Amino acid sequence: MSYSKFHSHRNWILFSILLTAGVAQATSGYDKPPKEILDVMQAPPSPFPRMSPTSDRILLVSMQDYPSIERVAEPFLRLAGVRVEPGNHSKHDTAGGYGIPACAQTVSLVKVADGSEKKVDISRLACADAPQWSADGKRFFLRNRTATAVELWLGDAQTAKISKVPHVKLNQMFGNDVQWMPDQKHLLVKLVPKNLGPAPKVVQALTGPSIQESNGQKGQSSTYEKRDTLNNKNDEKLFDYYGTSQLAIVDINGKVTEFEKPALYERLHIAPDGIHLLTMKVVRPYSYIVTYSRFPQKVEVLDISNLRKVSHHLIADLPLADRVPIHGEPLGPRDFSWRPHDPATLIWAEALDAGDWNVKVPNRDKIMMASAPFKNEPKEIFRTEQRYSGFAWLEKHDTTLLYEYDENKHWVKTFIVNVDKPEQPRKLLWDLSSDEEYADPGQPVYKVLKNGSVVVRQNQNAIFMSGKGSSMEGDRPFLDKLDLVTLKSDRLFRSDKSEYEQFFGFPDENNENTFLTWHQTQVDVPNVFKHTLGKEVKAPQGEATYTSTRIAVTHLQDPTPQIRDIKKRLVKYKRADGMDLSFTLYTPPGYKEGTRVPTILYAYPLDYADASKAGQITGSQNTFTRLRDYRLLLMAGYAIIDRAAFPIVGDPKRAYDNYMDQLVADAKAAVDEAVKLGVADPARIGVTGHSHGALMTVNLLAHSDLFKAGVATSGSYNKTLTPFGFQNERRTVWEAPEVYQKVSPFFFADKMKTPLLIMHGADDANPGTTPMQANFLYEAIRANGGTVRLVMLPHEPHWYSARESNEQEIYEMLRWFDKYVKNSGK
Repeated sequence: MSYSKFHSHRNWILFSILLTAGVAQATSGYDKPPKEILDVMQAPPSPFPRMSPTSDRILLVSMQDYPSIERVAEPFLRLAGVRVEPGNHSKHDTAGGYGIPACAQTVSLVKVADGSEKKVDISRLACADAPQWSADGKRFFLRNRTATAVELWLGDAQTAKISKVPHVKLNQMFGNDVQWMPDQKHLLVKLVPKNLGPAPKVVQALTGPSIQESNGQKGQSSTYEKRDTLNNKNDEKLFDYYGTSQLAIVDINGKVTEFEKPALYERLHIAPDGIHLLTMKVVRPYSYIVTYSRFPQKVEVLDISNLRKVSHHLIADLPLADRVPIHGEPLGPRDFSWRPHDPATLIWAEALDAGDWNVKVPNRDKIMMASAPFKNEPKEIFRTEQRYSGFAWLEKHDTTLLYEYDENKHWVKTFIVNVDKPEQPRKLLWDLSSDEEYADPGQPVYKVLKNGSVVVRQNQNAIFMSGKGSSMEGDRPFLDKLDLVTLKSDRLFRSDKSEYEQFFGFPDENNENTFLTWHQTQVDVPNVFKHTLGKEVKAPQGEATYTSTRIAVTHLQDPTPQIRDIKKRLVKYKRADGMDLSFTLYTPPGYKEGTRVPTILYAYPLDYADASKAGQITGSQNTFTRLRDYRLLLMAGYAIIDRAAFPIVGDPKRAYDNYMDQLVADAKAAVDEAVKLGVADPARIGVTGHSHGALMTVNLLAHSDLFKAGVATSGSYNKTLTPFGFQNERRTVWEAPEVYQKVSPFFFADKMKTPLLIMHGADDANPGTTPMQANFLYEAIRANGGTVRLVMLPHEPHWYSARESNEQEIYEMLRWFDKYVKNSGK
């Protein structure tokens, strides 16, 4: 067979394996970076806090940084957007396929009142996840993943003791597998059915063709709806088998009561009364085009007051949604939620524009409401001019925040409404760009009601707002008190300019003058502190109007003291067109000011509708320094231009028309500023990026001479292979073929002479960055005489998880940049 015929008919997976095996100087096994980098990578993970809903205790949880390659290589099945491990019915990867679920390393309980700490002994658990509090703060649950089951364990907040719930095997395929019931003494669970029987065989040699057919109706499916889709009848059988769950109620003493027939329950949501249960079941016919979230669904409310005789009320029969406009919404009811103050009042939205942002209509959505016993027709309560984005229910029954979003303008509006009296005029609260950072009001501070519902904390007519506080000085988190009558804010707290301290919660239900923060600096480990407000003072605009004192609640220690000599600073500069930009500059241990060192630029381009918002500074130079991925190169003497602002500004309807010019301008501005500071050696600068940042990396090597070498990880390099949109580009390749080609470095492989290292996870589940993107780019550059190396990491998803893979990644990066950047010209 000729090469051309082989090329056109080959199985690309097999070919990529053969291709990778043929790379010059290929090696077997994994390599390791130098000891000083390994020591940092192998340091204990840092804990994070989870405060109880009653605010009297904190769970401190540390999660495993890098699981073993054996864990990452566990066999899994690809079933309509889910990767399920057949041995235990667990999800093999995290949401979106970006990583592998981590195991808890340590769990402890801290008493807020005195800082006393009790360890939770998880040594008996094979792989525990992060604990989840009950609303009364008395208990928590966690899952334990073993080789044969996902177990349910319950913990006591007083004693820190945990115990296994017997005879429970959770089915995690669709998630939403455990939740507290409103009485906080029972849990609603999805179980692997006891009489499920043996699994269908995974058929390697199919007995018939895979068939799809379209009837001539026009309709698109976004690129990102095509992850691990079903391919044949055997896949359908496997999907049915592993997706089927048995519903059950588990009490805190371990009694399990099953109810209803097993089915493919995708989502469960219990009403505040604990009697009415919203269920969303996946039903046939399935599709080989989209993932399960677009499959037909039956939406019902079940009355479970008598588990032996459950009654059903149909809310919606949702059809297959395999022609949803890019960035659009499916037809029919969606976004279901229970009203937290009512026993059982269901809220949902329905599109009035066919779910299509291209359609011009006076109102895009209507919001519907129905209440138990669901005998009356649902009632329309609101219409939104733009897309409904949800309610934020306040602590008081009569006030609610209504959010809507304009996809065409990147714009958000928030209204104060009364759901009980929808005829009352709405009061506009916020009206701003979704890209706005400096004027961002933050997010409401929430509390958990006794029934487990989440509402916005309220003090008479005021609510509390917590935000990251972006400014020209970087992020300075804040806590505000906002009066919903006057719409005036009172700033209770703002992080000091030399620290990074963010609001964490109120420890006293009845005292807003005391609150907790998560405090850190470049050298101080993140810890929980308790603040007490003092007297009111005059302060400049945006600063706190109260004094405060603080004491430490937790006392976590530095896991990597050897990196404290690393310095970082916020750097502000301008693009050639005058746009404000910024990056964080890291210098290596022992760096002497004025010394030029090899430097690596890392960035991830972001899309903006408004140029005035694109240059706003985010991030902080005062966060506690941790090293992971490319930042580990600091230990080898490199400086890092980190998270350089790379705005791509344009009309969201034509997002990428001017992508390349702006990309090069962003890079040149960052490089020029690092050189101007006397840190970067202009003859020794490299560039790296991940995913969309990998596309940036390769394009910069193809269209500029700013860099000596590049490392691209898990990227997409030929956008014609993702023809139904990418990032914020909503046009298809047939609508904008020149744009798709121009942003694709694959078509400029003949110009690629700057050394490029391509790395990719062999099991990348992101539909936009399938492994063939890396293989094809390597092929193209190699064939055109470029200097290129391809490293495929076995079993890895979009973000590399295994310890061995991460060590290999840093080894490869260091080797490449040492050869072509640090030692270039030698």
